[in-house]
Amino acid sequence: MSGRLYLTHLACACALGRTNDEILANVRLRTSAGMVSLTDDVPGREILFGLMPGELLCIDEPEFDMRTNRLLLLAVQNMRAELESFVARHGAQRVAVVLGASNTGIDEAQRYVGKWLDDGAKPKAMWFSQIELGTPADYLRRVLGVKGPAYVVSTACSSSTKAFASARRLIAAGVVDAAIVGGVDGRCRFAMNGFNALGALSQGLCRPLAPDRDGINLGEGVALFTMEKAATGAAVYFAGAGETSDAYHATAPDPEGRGAEAAMRAALADAALDPSDIGYINLHGTGTQANDAMEMKAVRRVFGEEFSAYESTKPYTGHCLGAAGAVEAAICWLKLRAGDVTGAALSNSFAFGGSNASVVLAREGT
Repeated sequence: MSGRLYLTHLACACALGRTNDEILANVRLRTSAGMVSLTDDVPGREILFGLMPGELLCIDEPEFDMRTNRLLLLAVQNMRAELESFVARHGAQRVAVVLGASNTGIDEAQRYVGKWLDDGAKPKAMWFSQIELGTPADYLRRVLGVKGPAYVVSTACSSSTKAFASARRLIAAGVVDAAIVGGVDGRCRFAMNGFNALGALSQGLCRPLAPDRDGINLGEGVALFTMEKAATGAAVYFAGAGETSDAYHATAPDPEGRGAEAAMRAALADAALDPSDIGYINLHGTGTQANDAMEMKAVRRVFGEEFSAYESTKPYTGHCLGAAGAVEAAICWLKLRAGDVTGAALSNSFAFGGSNASVVLAREGT
């Protein structure tokens, strides 16, 4: 697709830290210090979870006060001046908000129902709009005064990777001139217990690509980018995206990774790059036997047996579900800006139902 779009600003927060600088420093250290032990979220089990360090501010409007939105508020606070300037420069009507998410306010709803059942009396009011998938985008739109389209892409673990392509389509179609794009998902017991029921949670720290890998760790996080046509600073741009839907199985990936391969090839073609132009891949790399096996088959077919510039950062962040793609793209962005990557960076996200997405980011002049 013609027309280069730059990712001019970023605010990311996850188990690796509350600021961009903390995240870059800790991902360089490959630390799993942010993975904490939880004993109450999954009955009868102790699990590791990528928990946001520190406290999150409450939101004054009760209909928006949920952990997912509190994470968004932290990201806004981390780059409020840049966001306000961004909206003012393009005009509120010409800016979109496109997020990936999967949990929204499900945890708050579960706690509400649980308290009702335990106490035998209805607790204080619960806003059922919190469990609507579009609520995080609506909240962010209100906070920033954005008047353009605002919506959430929700395709499980590929959600916020697909949000990049969705935002670009709005700009290419002339609907808006710029977008705030990213992803967010907060701690959610419902999701944890769902993955536990699938037998997908690791007994300890997840070990992507290891022969004895036994499952995933979940996590929470947020990443917001500004996407626009003009570059500022050490410009990183959104080079390309690839999306496929192989619909192989409701929860299991295609063992041969054909849909994953097609997504990576489509992203490279969209970016007008060859596999040799990629200097770093952030794998989906969940730590399950099936996902890692199929992803590496696909990577080797696309990039060759000798390619080794890849990693999974999920042992440091946990699997942030709907936010995973944006958080991992943020790690690519930080590495590119810092000069830690030679060439372009590719990030993979593969979801239930065979929803596959890959994005390529590159730094101008490299």
